[in-house]
Amino acid sequence: MNNTALLSSGGIIILCAYILSLIGIGWLGKKAQKEQSLADFYLAGRGMGFFVLFLTLYATQYSGNTLVGFAGRAYREGYLALVLITFLSAAVGAFAFYGPRLYRLSKKYKFITPSDYIHHRYKYNKLTYMSAAICLVALTNYILTNLKAIGFIVVAVTGGAIPFAYGIIALSLVMVIYESLGGMRSVAWTDAIQGTILLVGVVTIFITINIEYGGFEFIYEHLQKVDPNKISAPTPTQKMSWFSTICLGFFGISLYPHAIQRIYSAKKIKTLKRSIQIMAFMPLITVLFMVFVGLTALALVPGLDRQASEGATLLVLKQLAERGAIGTGMMILFLSATIAAIMSTVDSSLLSMSSIITKDFYTRLKPGKNQAQLTQIGKGISWVIMAFSVYLAIVLPQTIWRLLEIKLELLIQISPAIFIGLYNSKVKGKSIFYGMLVGTTFSLVVMVANKLGLSVPAKPMGIHAGVWGLLINSCTIYIFEKIQKPKE
Repeated sequence: MNNTALLSSGGIIILCAYILSLIGIGWLGKKAQKEQSLADFYLAGRGMGFFVLFLTLYATQYSGNTLVGFAGRAYREGYLALVLITFLSAAVGAFAFYGPRLYRLSKKYKFITPSDYIHHRYKYNKLTYMSAAICLVALTNYILTNLKAIGFIVVAVTGGAIPFAYGIIALSLVMVIYESLGGMRSVAWTDAIQGTILLVGVVTIFITINIEYGGFEFIYEHLQKVDPNKISAPTPTQKMSWFSTICLGFFGISLYPHAIQRIYSAKKIKTLKRSIQIMAFMPLITVLFMVFVGLTALALVPGLDRQASEGATLLVLKQLAERGAIGTGMMILFLSATIAAIMSTVDSSLLSMSSIITKDFYTRLKPGKNQAQLTQIGKGISWVIMAFSVYLAIVLPQTIWRLLEIKLELLIQISPAIFIGLYNSKVKGKSIFYGMLVGTTFSLVVMVANKLGLSVPAKPMGIHAGVWGLLINSCTIYIFEKIQKPKE
């Protein structure tokens, strides 16, 4: 892509005004606080209604990974990327499977973090700390993917006038300000606005591309000429990779700590169930449409390398602008949708990380602090986390999609603790702990060995290392349960 700015100076000012207005919403969230407590700050007082709950779930799940990373993957893989629809659908299915049961327990026992449930269910401190640590690593990775996406967008919007690093720093500062002002209430309210913009934006760009270029038929015809491999049937290894990706969705995405906290935040069980039901339709809109954007970019400008393909969404927007298909208003809408998707995910992840460090580590290592003091400590932790994440996002070279995969490959190691714990009262914390330890270690060893250049594939037999790790994790739990039974 060239260095032509996607927006004029006037358009940039309007976009900046929208972003800065989010700080005002953060202030309103602060004014609406009922008490200085962890439950009020991190869960909005457990009183989130249907409209806000659905939109905050939607805005959190569909992030910069979706609007930038998914389009980039579609560019690289062609029609095979349609598996991403099932990927996100699997996550919604998992919400429906465990969400209502976990919600009832959270209401009864006042959970704040995912590890609160694990500690309550198993009463095994090593397991509590390890699950919290994995959540922190996964969330750090999640923030990194989205901060990178922010950097790409700022460069495209300004034509490089604002460098990658400066763009990340500026928007990160806005997010940490409104998040630390009102906590979950501010985050959820901004998510409601950002989720609406996101939904309108992806639908509008899909319709515009169809009108300007044509639908999947246009893509198919062009790919036949420029890269027929991108429309070929999947190989057996690719089919295994599909299965593996769906596993990451069901056991990984569904256990995002910030998603679990939204389950805790629902006002009623009916509110939660209705939100999940509507969420079931969103992959067919959001994911399908962004895969379509990536495929359109591939048809229009083939031959981009892996790093450049991350800008597929922005490339299509620029092409549409050059053809006169979209004006300043629509461009602002598209870019606002993209930025909204990213910010809504980063602020949620940041809030969740702050709650985990405060509740799962600080309160257990240094008991005696009151709720108001803990809330202030949590706010300070948010600033430290964001500063560290900004630094890593600037210096690390990984693509957005690969960062997403690494996060999920670690996060799914927590899934037995949740899924087994909710439906089997007999499994012990010690078994879950050693399963999690062995599964996580295996996944990390395979990933590190691959990066060190050793002859170890990142996806043995087409299956992610983390999915193999989950299998080993489950087998370890079974073995430990068998070993412990004679001692009972």
